[in-house]
Amino acid sequence: MNSNSLYRIPSSSRRSFLRNAAVTAFATMSPSAFTYAVAAPRPDASQAGGPLTIQAVELFELHGSYQEEGGVNRQAQVNPLDIYDRLRKPPYVDKPSGMHTVKTSAIYVRIRTSAGVDGLYGPIEKDAALILAAELKPFLIGKDALAGEALWDQMYRSNRQSRDGIFMMAISAADNALWDVRGRYYGVPVYRLLGGPTRESVEMYASCLGFSLEPEAVRRRALINKNDGFRYQKWFIGYGPGSGPEGMNKNVELVRILRETVGDDTELMFDAFSGWDQNYALEWARRVEQYRPRWMEEVTHPEKIDSFAEIHRSTTIPIASGEHFYGRWEVERYLQANALSVVQADPEWCGGTSELLKIGVVASLHDVPVIPHGHSLRAAINIIASQSPMTFPLGEYLILKMEHYYHFESNPMVPVKAHIALPTEPGFGIVLDQAKFESQTPLTLD
Repeated sequence: MNSNSLYRIPSSSRRSFLRNAAVTAFATMSPSAFTYAVAAPRPDASQAGGPLTIQAVELFELHGSYQEEGGVNRQAQVNPLDIYDRLRKPPYVDKPSGMHTVKTSAIYVRIRTSAGVDGLYGPIEKDAALILAAELKPFLIGKDALAGEALWDQMYRSNRQSRDGIFMMAISAADNALWDVRGRYYGVPVYRLLGGPTRESVEMYASCLGFSLEPEAVRRRALINKNDGFRYQKWFIGYGPGSGPEGMNKNVELVRILRETVGDDTELMFDAFSGWDQNYALEWARRVEQYRPRWMEEVTHPEKIDSFAEIHRSTTIPIASGEHFYGRWEVERYLQANALSVVQADPEWCGGTSELLKIGVVASLHDVPVIPHGHSLRAAINIIASQSPMTFPLGEYLILKMEHYYHFESNPMVPVKAHIALPTEPGFGIVLDQAKFESQTPLTLD
């Protein structure tokens, strides 16, 4: 068949021809590769190559409950307000109090299209959902769900506040839901649409937010993580400038205890959640360099690029940040200033799957890896799986948060030996479990 033969096939048959050709090609692959390609067939649109029109954007909130042990895993991390004595929390101690019922809820967005293909994404944050309902929902109705680049650019240009904050978070939610539409439409996981897979599974690092910083509790949890196969562990610093020399000593002691516990074959990272300043960060770095931290994260507020650059120049410890970055432009400013060793942009916040891909390109120009913040998993795992391991080497797994974050889904992503297997379902593969709904309410502006 020459290059023009395809276009002589009647338009009504062209899509079936392409699908049959693809299935034939995939049939020559290994069984493991074939599972990536074969998925539930998508409905045909009315015209081959025509638009996949968005007919509805629905936001809904699910309500339910689960059982959890009380009085444990509530360790607070340092935060910017800790410089105020009355706002700083006292040192934490686990006090187990038995099992308790916890009420929970989650917001999802569903995009319905003219071909009968629905896209689904979540959980998303309520602030972002309200912007999506008020600003982006009416804008998206009638648009072509397959025109991803055009839609992202139009959403970004549609409001003067779009460049950051909750508006960019709303764009992220819409963009991720649209990628799910496309994956379901073409019958493949999102990472296939993005050019992957580049690996068989995604390695995760253990993120220990909420675990007690009491020395024995730290030793116990660190060994559990190591035995579970995690080669990388991140711990959340408990103290900042407001806690004085005693707090600094505890922050240094945490690093020493962890290194002595896990040995030299485990990488250790530390997150300060913007609770420090430049001088405090440099003092901590000077005292813990001997323990070789893999990185120090969000050591001060993200707008202070010059402080990040000075810290980067002044210590051998790599500097990580980016969960509060919005768009490729902010990442480029940081990298031009030589302020970062690791970019941690979050596809739930930075602009969605589409924008994190561009951030990856920007970072690769500076030879800096992107390790997405692990607020959520679906988009991050698919992006990592589709890109070079040099640029996207691994992901973040928030151990405690992920226990119940996907409560309403029947197939949450769970690491085995610190690796998450690549999904085989179309799109992001989200399947809601109605047995876990106690109630469901539409999210409206009324």
